[in-house]
Amino acid sequence: MEMTKIANEAQIERKWIVLDAKDKVFGRLITEVATYLRGKHKPCFTPHLDCGDYVVIVNATEVKFSGLKLEDKEYFTHSGYFGSTKSKTLKEMLEKSPEKLYHLAVRGMLPKNKLGRAMLKKLKVYRGSEHPHTAQISTAK
Repeated sequence: MEMTKIANEAQIERKWIVLDAKDKVFGRLITEVATYLRGKHKPCFTPHLDCGDYVVIVNATEVKFSGLKLEDKEYFTHSGYFGSTKSKTLKEMLEKSPEKLYHLAVRGMLPKNKLGRAMLKKLKVYRGSEHPHTAQISTAK
């Protein structure tokens, strides 16, 4: 009788994946990133473990959006004080802090607990095509 294998922390092998966001649709890119961070693309996927890979996104500001999202979509922040609600459009977020935009989008697709927060720490986002993780990424595939 075959038993289902459950991976443990020692058996998990993490890789570094570089994704170029240039001319890709934002939502489709984010779902791909969430899958890699969660580890669902691996045969050793275990729901209660962080078995995902590290993901590096380059050219973060050159991503595409469909429809009128750049002008219409808004992100709200609230400090907790009365009347302190502030909003930014998607276009402002993309120009000023694309890292935060990507983190917010991916965070919504990950588990809402310690495990999800640990997975989100493996996401690295960079505006241009240069990134400091060239030593971790192997060229041979």
